[in-house]
Amino acid sequence: MKKEGYYSSGEFARMAHVTLRTIRYYDKQNILKPSYVNDAGARFYTDEDLARLQQILLLKFLGFSLDDIRDMTINDTDYHFMRDSLDVQLKLVRDRIEQLQLVEKAIQDTSDAIQTQHTIDWNQMLDLIHLTGMEKSMKNQYQNATNIAARIKLHSLYAINKEGWFPWIYSQCHLQSGMNVLELGCGDGALWKQNISLLPQNIHLTLSDISDGMLRDARRALGARDSRFSFAAFDCEKIPAASESYDLVIANHVLFYCDNLENVCKEVRRVLKPGGRFLCSTYGNSHMKEISQLVSQFDERIVLSANKLYEKFGRENGAQVLEPWFSRVEWISYEDGLLVSDPEPLISYILSCHGNQNRYLLDHYKEFRSFVKKKTEKGLHITKDAGIFICNY
Repeated sequence: MKKEGYYSSGEFARMAHVTLRTIRYYDKQNILKPSYVNDAGARFYTDEDLARLQQILLLKFLGFSLDDIRDMTINDTDYHFMRDSLDVQLKLVRDRIEQLQLVEKAIQDTSDAIQTQHTIDWNQMLDLIHLTGMEKSMKNQYQNATNIAARIKLHSLYAINKEGWFPWIYSQCHLQSGMNVLELGCGDGALWKQNISLLPQNIHLTLSDISDGMLRDARRALGARDSRFSFAAFDCEKIPAASESYDLVIANHVLFYCDNLENVCKEVRRVLKPGGRFLCSTYGNSHMKEISQLVSQFDERIVLSANKLYEKFGRENGAQVLEPWFSRVEWISYEDGLLVSDPEPLISYILSCHGNQNRYLLDHYKEFRSFVKKKTEKGLHITKDAGIFICNY
């Protein structure tokens, strides 16, 4: 007997305009399991399952493998997760549109060159090959965008300090008209998007990131027509700029990801003008410690980060790294904490970490969600131990 609010496999397939074979295949591959299976083995689905199927089909349309999709989706239709998922899917669709437009132009240019010159321009052909292989990077773009969104959302929803991290960082920059500024690892441009109304008109900002996908997000967020911004993809260990080019260089939570900090500091010092400043943020060893304690209570095997980034460049050792290169190094703490009262944004944050958590949590997701819900019912306080080093040339 069918339960109220549940659809049989056939009804569900017809509603979604897919074949019953597709539904059965996703079930077998552990990508979309039924919400209810009766004693006779009949499978039934709900409206929430339909939302999950939408996400699966969109990712499949964008070229992701079923293994990728299994790793990139979770079985939760809470509005927090649905909204975040749709926002990231929208970014992916826009990325794919831009990529296809570039492919279209490259095909047309190559065809025109063959017709007019009666020969093949192999440089154009290599560009075309490169463009048609760009989908290989979309999984990383999806994961990066999802991770950044999850982290920003947790802080924006539950921060005790209402000024906000990005407005505070902006206030420490002391920007003035006529300045030339470089940001290393700009991500999606959130620092500037949140402070765009405060920017002087006569200023130039170069936003850089190693990820082309992040730069596309930044361009869309800030508007490609704003002449104050330019965008460049490069590794900050080798900055493609003349010596003494910038009044200010910013690296917001970037340095602990760099392979060679000595090279980065050397390059930043080289491109700074005499009297210029280097602003770099990081955190200390107590930052967000309650989250690690939380997941360890659920499963002691979980490690949210294989590398403790603050050990490479953190509040405790950052001055030692920076002082050989700059005349004055000052630490300023951002006084804040979190009081988390809902499980979903906290779970999103946990799943965004670079550790082994997905290996142990995704198969026990409902159990973990109940565990986190109990921990946040009366408000879970989380320590924040973050701030900036301000370095003078």
